[in-house]
Amino acid sequence: MHVFELTRTLIDIPSVTPEEEQVGVFLHDYLARLCAAHDGHVETMEVEPKRLNVFARFGEPVVTLSTHMDTVPPFIPSREDDENIWGRGACDTKGIIASMLIAAERLLESGVRNFGLLFVVGEERNSAGAYHAALNPRGSRFVINGEPTENQLALGSKGALRYELVARGRMAHSAYPELGESAIEKLLDALQAIRQIKLPVDPVLGPSTLNIGTIRGGRAPNVIPDEARAEIFIRLVCDSESTRDAIRDAVGDKVGLNDVLEIPAIRMAAVEGLPTTVVAYTTDIPAFNGAWGQPLLLGPGTIHVAHTLDERVPKQQLLDAVEIYQKMVKQLQRTDRASNDSKGSGNSGGFGRAVRSGADSRERQA
Repeated sequence: MHVFELTRTLIDIPSVTPEEEQVGVFLHDYLARLCAAHDGHVETMEVEPKRLNVFARFGEPVVTLSTHMDTVPPFIPSREDDENIWGRGACDTKGIIASMLIAAERLLESGVRNFGLLFVVGEERNSAGAYHAALNPRGSRFVINGEPTENQLALGSKGALRYELVARGRMAHSAYPELGESAIEKLLDALQAIRQIKLPVDPVLGPSTLNIGTIRGGRAPNVIPDEARAEIFIRLVCDSESTRDAIRDAVGDKVGLNDVLEIPAIRMAAVEGLPTTVVAYTTDIPAFNGAWGQPLLLGPGTIHVAHTLDERVPKQQLLDAVEIYQKMVKQLQRTDRASNDSKGSGNSGGFGRAVRSGADSRERQA
């Protein structure tokens, strides 16, 4: 199947979180045929009833190609024009899955083995599939995670810090505000204090950012509100401690502060010869927690149209991704062999030139 046809086939299988079962069955059957033809092994990993990760390996996997199979709502069927394939999941991440599958087929046809493919559920909500996979590793030393990066290798991705703010007050008739205590005014004061915080800046990942995502409260326009809530979301670029301290100091005793979520910022390796970028979104990589190997992040499409009604992926980027994934697998396998050879000879040279830290790569670009 051509990568364009496969992308459209995958898009047309609805898989809005947590309804991934149908696309999981398709991927299992597709990989089962590939395994039968190339002496591989495919398995499912039950995350929850009717929610399965799918993993296939060919030999002992040094490198695993991985992405998620779920999408955000609403389902949008596929269509195409001369330049793009459109539809829900086109770039996030049905086109990526298709590119990885076709890359795997071509690697096998050329005699390359010792790699795997892992497709997981739940990334768009809570990374349930990746957390489950982290408890069931299969020995891989590198994991290439697929997210839309316009086929540039991400040197890092920002983390996430999410809080719920809860303000309490006392109801009263609005004609007599002195008899009440406005929870909304308390909440607004706390949010204004948070907005004044100078958030950290990282030389690679850039600035931390703050989003006040939701505000709700009150009972009626003529009632002093007794409760109000807000949710804030901070994109982390470094350790969270200084940001947490600043938020607690800003809020003081104005409102209650509930921890909801923390995902650390991640720095990743660069591969010689591939252009690099930095992304502001979070991925499954923190949930893998290193269990599937050193992470790398790359995929066709742009995050700017993911989760929108105009989601699409350029056809040329799909074709390019097929070639890039093959190149990465082969280069990382060479890196692993070189590392093993240097260990055997007592040389501590490590990964050599094939894989470098994100900071080193950024220095070369500057």
